[in-house]
Amino acid sequence: MGTARKSYSAPPQRGKRRKKRRKSRVWLPIIMFLLLLFAAWRALAFLGFVPDETSEDSRIAGLHPEVRAKMDTLIEQAAAKEIEVVITSGFRSSEEQDRLYRQGRENSGNIVTNARGGQSYHNFGLAIDFALRDGSGNIVWDMEMDRNGSGRSDWMEVVELAKALGFDWGGDWENFRDYPHLQIDFGYTIRQLQNGKYPKGSLVEVEEAVE
Repeated sequence: MGTARKSYSAPPQRGKRRKKRRKSRVWLPIIMFLLLLFAAWRALAFLGFVPDETSEDSRIAGLHPEVRAKMDTLIEQAAAKEIEVVITSGFRSSEEQDRLYRQGRENSGNIVTNARGGQSYHNFGLAIDFALRDGSGNIVWDMEMDRNGSGRSDWMEVVELAKALGFDWGGDWENFRDYPHLQIDFGYTIRQLQNGKYPKGSLVEVEEAVE
């Protein structure tokens, strides 16, 4: 009779397990860094320093139809002059405005607005903020750049086009100059808007009527 063969299981490969653990430890800080980078990008986008791709459509859609149409015309007219305009902010909720107001006061950073929630034309879809794109594709707030070689700053060429379309420029304000800011108020004051008096066709008026 033959003797029965014993089966042996291979000992656990500890070396391979250690290598896997080392690899996971290497990737963990990289993943954490990418998450922090994404969070920082989202914060800058919210503040208007970079366009927020995920919410840009909703912010533009919240603009008064005439403001939005003139914004599109401004972008087209600037492009004809070889100037690329980037809209960094449109409609803002009162909550968003309050967060911006706290920047440089309660929170870190520079003061970027004197308007609390409900005190800005952004909150009623009547204002936009813009920036420019340079030759490398970067978004810049360079008021001296003359990328199209016209002998004048691209920024001021955009401002001139905007004014011709009926926009008021924040750079003309005396107390707090807001150079990226453009608005069309249709003759309405903030107080009137706060009291529920809106320009004809206002999306805010439509939304409240539905409610």
